[in-house]
Amino acid sequence: MILALDIGNTHTVCGIFHGEELVADWRLATDRLRTADEYGFILKGLINDKGISHVELRGVIISSVVPPVTGLFTEMSRSCFGIEPMVIGPGIKTGLLIRYDNPREVGADRVVNAVAAIRLYGPPLIILDFGTATTFCAISPNAEYLGGVIVPGIGVSAEALFIRAAKLPRVELEKPKTVIGRNTTSSIQSGLVYGYIGLLEGIITRMAREMGCKPHVVATGGLAGLFGKESEMIDVTNPRLTLEGLRILYELNS
Repeated sequence: MILALDIGNTHTVCGIFHGEELVADWRLATDRLRTADEYGFILKGLINDKGISHVELRGVIISSVVPPVTGLFTEMSRSCFGIEPMVIGPGIKTGLLIRYDNPREVGADRVVNAVAAIRLYGPPLIILDFGTATTFCAISPNAEYLGGVIVPGIGVSAEALFIRAAKLPRVELEKPKTVIGRNTTSSIQSGLVYGYIGLLEGIITRMAREMGCKPHVVATGGLAGLFGKESEMIDVTNPRLTLEGLRILYELNS
């Protein structure tokens, strides 16, 4: 069994694979103030609660966009599981040709998503990842990573509206019953959800035009389910895409 860890700015997604099967997964808050021992204690408890013994782990692989927390999980893997983790970064074989001006600038999560989507769905692709930021990644028909788009995540937008507008309340991120809001809460929800759908579809349309093809659009991340249902331009929703990519890269590099 292997433990896959995707460390994002807001959440850390953890998954246990037995061969190609994802047998358990969890979402933790990414907290820079926790210690390696605390993370180890939490993960051991979660793993054992699923009826899995942590001593069955034979490998750990980490993707991270939060360098300080990468070190904590690396230390946790060594001290709690006795495993030297594989960390996505320079030196890791991906089989992906990156056309970015500086390939080192591409976030580890974007590389992992690209590897998984190419394997599972085939190019050409546009990959959307809904996190603290929402990222769009373009994969050419030849499976080359062309680049992409980064925009503030819908949660960041909602929080900014609450903080900067004195009379507007904080609202739940959910689709309202109608586009035309009948109260302040539903009006904000409509603006966030339908406004974000307009942003997504506008960017997808422009990216596809520049790519000169009709790419398969794949969505992942925490809010992929909401937008996957609401936008006809999203072909597939796979909230576990990054974990699948980590499994693939572990096998490729083992």
